[in-house]
Amino acid sequence: MKINKSFIKKAFGIALISLVFIGCQNMDRPELGDYPKDANAPGGPLKFYVAFDGATTNSLMNAVDSVRAKFPTDNPLEFTEGISGKALKGGKPKLFVSYSKPNDFVANSSSFTIAFWSKHGAPTQTEFAFSLLADNWAKANMFCLFEGSVANPTIKFFVDEQPGDKWFEWLGTEKVPGIYDGQWHHLAFVYDGLTSGMTLYKDGVAFATKKWTNHGNMKLKEANVLGFRIGGSGNPAEGWMNSWTGDLDQFRMYTSALTVAEINNLYTKKK
Repeated sequence: MKINKSFIKKAFGIALISLVFIGCQNMDRPELGDYPKDANAPGGPLKFYVAFDGATTNSLMNAVDSVRAKFPTDNPLEFTEGISGKALKGGKPKLFVSYSKPNDFVANSSSFTIAFWSKHGAPTQTEFAFSLLADNWAKANMFCLFEGSVANPTIKFFVDEQPGDKWFEWLGTEKVPGIYDGQWHHLAFVYDGLTSGMTLYKDGVAFATKKWTNHGNMKLKEANVLGFRIGGSGNPAEGWMNSWTGDLDQFRMYTSALTVAEINNLYTKKK
């Protein structure tokens, strides 16, 4: 049987190029370390999870999304004691943790839950807990902002589907008390496409559900997402769009409307 040497050389060359390409894909990120793992079946609803619990001197490694091992593109913030292990410490003007995207959260977010632990005193300005970047007036097609006082806290969650947008607001007689007492509190924003309602939970307790009347499933477009920030706005150049000055821990994004029992599990287990 005659061996085709030319064919063997070509096959070897293709294999070598493939190995080099795969290796180069990971050259722009730190070497993997001991970042927290979270139980989540492949393809499950938990799409993005950051515990901020790394134990290295590398700030990027300490803010790795443990669902897909996605490293942030930038993390100029420091860490502090959290509700469970370490937490992200805010307080640096116009600075935040940046990621390219929260994995495939947007593409599957017909219903969704965004949950995190917050520790904050009364803000003296409007502050953003997170922003999903886009090319619109806010430079974000999803964000959550906090303002007001200890006695009258205000929470606003904005969604822009381009076209069509909605503000979900908890303020005035529907305010969520106690969020600015300087203690750790678990917050969960749950949008259910079946009911068109957004419910805010604080420490496992549901507050007013806000309706996007007759809207149904969320219709965010993956192509419109330009990045993702934790602890900052989409447009920090705007004087009122300030970065977070409190602490954040256990940041989670699900493509499902979590149940009351699931929310309570996150709260009681400090997850």
